[in-house]
Amino acid sequence: MAKIETETRGNLRLIFLLLSVLLLVLFTWLNLSYPYMPSNKAEILDSAASSQWCVSTNRLLKNPTRRPQRNHNHSSDTPLHPLDPLTIQEFNKVRRVVASHALFKSKPYVLHSVGLEEPDKSLVLRWKYGDLMLPRRASVVARVDGRSYVLTVDLDSGRVTRQEMVSSSGYPSMTIEDMNTAMSAPMNCPGFNRTIMDRRVDPADLVCLPVSSGWYGKSEEKRRLIKVQCYSTKDTSNFYMRPIEGLTVLVDMDTHQVVEIVDQGRNIPIPKADNTEYRYSAGDVHREMKIVNPISLEQPKGPSFTVENGHTIRWANWEFHLKPDARAGVIISRAMVRDPESGEMRSVLYKGMTSELFVPYMDPTDAWYFKTYMDAGEYGFGSQAMPLDPLNDCPRNAYYMDGVFAAADGSPYVQSNMVCVYESYAGDIGWRHEESPITGMPIREARPKVTLVVRMAASVGNYDYIVDWEFQADGLIRIKVGLSGILMVKGTRYTNTNQVPGAEDLYGTLLSENVIGVIHDHFVTFYLDMDVDGSDNSFVKVNLQRQQTSPGESPRRSYLKAVRNVAKTEKDAQIKLKLYSPSEFHMINPNKMTRVGNPVGYKVVPAGTAASLLDLEDPPQKRAAFTNNQIWVTPYNQSEEWAGGLFVYQSQGEDTLATWSQRNRPIENKDIVLWYTLGFHHVPCQEDFPIMPTVSSSFDLKPVNFFEINPILRMPPTGEDDLPVCKDAASV
Repeated sequence: MAKIETETRGNLRLIFLLLSVLLLVLFTWLNLSYPYMPSNKAEILDSAASSQWCVSTNRLLKNPTRRPQRNHNHSSDTPLHPLDPLTIQEFNKVRRVVASHALFKSKPYVLHSVGLEEPDKSLVLRWKYGDLMLPRRASVVARVDGRSYVLTVDLDSGRVTRQEMVSSSGYPSMTIEDMNTAMSAPMNCPGFNRTIMDRRVDPADLVCLPVSSGWYGKSEEKRRLIKVQCYSTKDTSNFYMRPIEGLTVLVDMDTHQVVEIVDQGRNIPIPKADNTEYRYSAGDVHREMKIVNPISLEQPKGPSFTVENGHTIRWANWEFHLKPDARAGVIISRAMVRDPESGEMRSVLYKGMTSELFVPYMDPTDAWYFKTYMDAGEYGFGSQAMPLDPLNDCPRNAYYMDGVFAAADGSPYVQSNMVCVYESYAGDIGWRHEESPITGMPIREARPKVTLVVRMAASVGNYDYIVDWEFQADGLIRIKVGLSGILMVKGTRYTNTNQVPGAEDLYGTLLSENVIGVIHDHFVTFYLDMDVDGSDNSFVKVNLQRQQTSPGESPRRSYLKAVRNVAKTEKDAQIKLKLYSPSEFHMINPNKMTRVGNPVGYKVVPAGTAASLLDLEDPPQKRAAFTNNQIWVTPYNQSEEWAGGLFVYQSQGEDTLATWSQRNRPIENKDIVLWYTLGFHHVPCQEDFPIMPTVSSSFDLKPVNFFEINPILRMPPTGEDDLPVCKDAASV
């Protein structure tokens, strides 16, 4: 009888456990399927759902809040603009065409990228809504039998119209499948497993990551190699803080074989998991910091921007085309601003995007010297972009846009909520003036500065990059990069700086016990095809030079003079920023003048930036020679868009922006492209542990004599009747 009761209790426990698991799975599925459905609490805070909490003084708020775009059926999308990205139908057509092409029959192949091959610029500039759609073509980068090819697929005819085998030193960017294979290869190697056991790491706690290997000599040629390094997840989700230091596995990505195992860190302990957790759900509720109340931007009349035909954004006096991209992340095209005097739409930027990122670590030891990432060309900046988190990554009033990309076999997949668009107001002032009482004129005029933000965030392994394109009504475009995420750290036997011999170089900062944050740089190079009031532009360097006054000329001894020099060739426009030799950098249209005779233009306004200090002959710097200057200007060439070259992986640096610019082509009064590199030196500090607060820098594209007068002069001020009256939810 006791045995039966024991078995019954055991069965009941098993049934209860199974029901619990089923409920957990059901709860998880519901939350994954509908992660943005509001709770009752959320509805209380939604001014659309609770007019008693937030109402306008002259009307009830009835516009629904824009939530992330869920359940959009991309399979029915059709292109409506020549620059629209490929649709799912078009991806599937490319896949069928490639599979039936003679090059791919009976041979193993991988598609490393599939994307729109943009029509000729001249055709796009003439096209307008209502015209027949321009021919649609796809550009395909493939590996077949160990060789790299670039193909063009004509989507109208369903034929391959161009097939070119690439002979340059580099390889295409890695696919997700490449990375997954590289991570799993060490697990099939007995030598690696013995090493893990010797390190006393439970295989269940092991996570390994693929690290691009750069290029350092003949021994690394003619093989697609990647290095794999591993971490322990025991007692923390932040495995980056628990490196298995000194263990590096070299893997051949084509054969999936382990080529070499280097283990030089057996005497270095794996750092403890203490204080490494960063998830809110895993934190101590008794130590929660409630330092600010929730904040939100309310828009009683709804957003001021519209998204038309899927990818055309209209806001204030701006209009531009927006699309996600697997390599660049976000591409802004055909940016035009309305002239307040004439009412015409005037071109500013034909195409702008992140072209390349270079992230060299400053540790020459065996397990670190190769860490010199090219995040766009090696990993795909856009393909590493994750879904944005509503209310935290983007505010309540955001509109979300998905990316549609291709897997290694050509199958399309959707990158949900990859980009958000929203209006921002942080209390900044657009313009203001108040007369002093001594004038007897009681004048106070001020205008709020509202901006439109296009945002994406790429999680490239440990680091998170937030890229914002901010549009202002006064014609300014601000491009901002934020760095967050988790440091790549090095294990060490030291637990305190007083243990470090004076002659030893840690190559970074001791952040916690057994953890070093290695010094590194971030360089983000932007491609900016400026079309200022037309395609034919010139680059002008405006030097601010000190002038001495003549004896007796003035009580002043010196003043500054602006000396303008028009760049004739590419070398004239290679700029290294200098604090004590200040200049402005103008992109002008010499064929368009204001009424008083100034050429219309835009200028690049640098903010805090950094320059590469590496030796020019250092192999990583040769590959990243596009960071040798902060500014370059080249003639427009549709094939020259990627600063590190089309094929970056293991390249030797023979196809970069620096190489193209050596031709010293004429650039005066031509269709020209501006390249700008935003740089960061990062010396880690303890505040970066275990996860970094965001650090940002930016640069501006600002109108200079582009408008006849202040373009927002006639913008009305905001009054109390324009805004809702919001109460504390607790008082309702």
